[in-house]
Amino acid sequence: MKCRDFFPVEPGGSPRFGRFLKARETRERLRPQVEARLVLARRRIEPIILRNFWTNSFTRSCALLAAASLAGCVSDGMRMVDGHVNNAVSFVSGPQGEPANVAIFVASTRRSEGAADDGRAHFSLTSIGVPANHRAGSVERPSFGGADRRRHFTVLSKRNMDEQEFRDEVASHVSGRVGNSRDVLLYVHGFNTSADDARYRLAQIVADGRFSGVPALFVWNSRGGLFNYESDKEAATVSRDALERVLVDLSHAPGVGRIHVLAHSMGAWLTMETLRGVAQSGHPDLDGKLGEVMLAAPDIDLNVFRQQIARVDPRHVSVFVANNDRALSLSSRIAGDRPRLGAMNPNNPEDRAELDRLGVAVQDISSFSTDFVGHGAFAEAPDVVRTIGAQLTAPRPAEADTQAVIDANGGTAAAAAPPPPANQKIETQPLAPLAAR
Repeated sequence: MKCRDFFPVEPGGSPRFGRFLKARETRERLRPQVEARLVLARRRIEPIILRNFWTNSFTRSCALLAAASLAGCVSDGMRMVDGHVNNAVSFVSGPQGEPANVAIFVASTRRSEGAADDGRAHFSLTSIGVPANHRAGSVERPSFGGADRRRHFTVLSKRNMDEQEFRDEVASHVSGRVGNSRDVLLYVHGFNTSADDARYRLAQIVADGRFSGVPALFVWNSRGGLFNYESDKEAATVSRDALERVLVDLSHAPGVGRIHVLAHSMGAWLTMETLRGVAQSGHPDLDGKLGEVMLAAPDIDLNVFRQQIARVDPRHVSVFVANNDRALSLSSRIAGDRPRLGAMNPNNPEDRAELDRLGVAVQDISSFSTDFVGHGAFAEAPDVVRTIGAQLTAPRPAEADTQAVIDANGGTAAAAAPPPPANQKIETQPLAPLAAR
């Protein structure tokens, strides 16, 4: 067998093997020249790389020293919350492109949050990141995959604490604030809501409403399923004592201004039941600390609400109603076609007369439905959220200069809140200016 049987002859008669040998000889001949040029290039480039490295290192060192200096110069009006700077307002903007931070005090009766299955609460301080691209009324979350803190609401940090630490930390956050920045907003979520959804929703409301006080969240043991309505109602019932304890503890925190409550859906029923119990125990307005009680799409039987409001001063209560709320229509059918407070129609003469008799302020948000169900317009419609924010941050001239200062005995300079004026108007137009309160 000949060599050309392995290396076929090209059309000119020369085998490919010969070309291979010539190429190898050429490479060997040129190798010293190539290596010499590489050495020369390396000698020229290495000083430049080293110079850039030391320049960048010096820049980074200066930045770290500056950051350390700034950290040591944080004013008394600012404090670090689990690694995130939090100043005298709740919504703290982050650096360019970074999420803003909302620090939320959480009291939870959920087993997944560490609470026992007996209605007692577990406490924590959670920092929620609001992305820089946030749009009012939205809670940006990933459709699939992991969350990106630059584009989605995320949990930045969480610190568990006991009940005493919870009270002390609230007082610490309030200390030094002036006027309505001393207020606390307690959010009570509704049916079919996860713990994370509740946290993100409150952070969104604080950001969109520009609330300047201390946000707090009460998480009850909702199972988070569309077919768990009855079990959720039982879970809400079990949580009444825990919510009452949280409200009383917040009202007794040194320096706190008013305690506002924003409650949604079934959470509104839980809130009113709790306030009714607080009133029966001899503290009908939390000893002068009760502020706004805002019931958004309240899933409350109308007759039940009559009994509840008989124990609570109606001047504190605002109701956001929508006659096109399909979730409340379904709740009404489950309850045997009993009317729900949140589905009342102020344009109907009978409903309007009933609302007038109740003595509460009413906002009709039927025209602000953002989806087919229409149950979340209170937070998803930017105009409605801004109205809630305006209601919470309305100036109180008598307390404008009151500052929360905790003394050595745990006392405070904060004065007792005067009673609110009577409600005089039902808002049936698309969020016309708020009634004088």
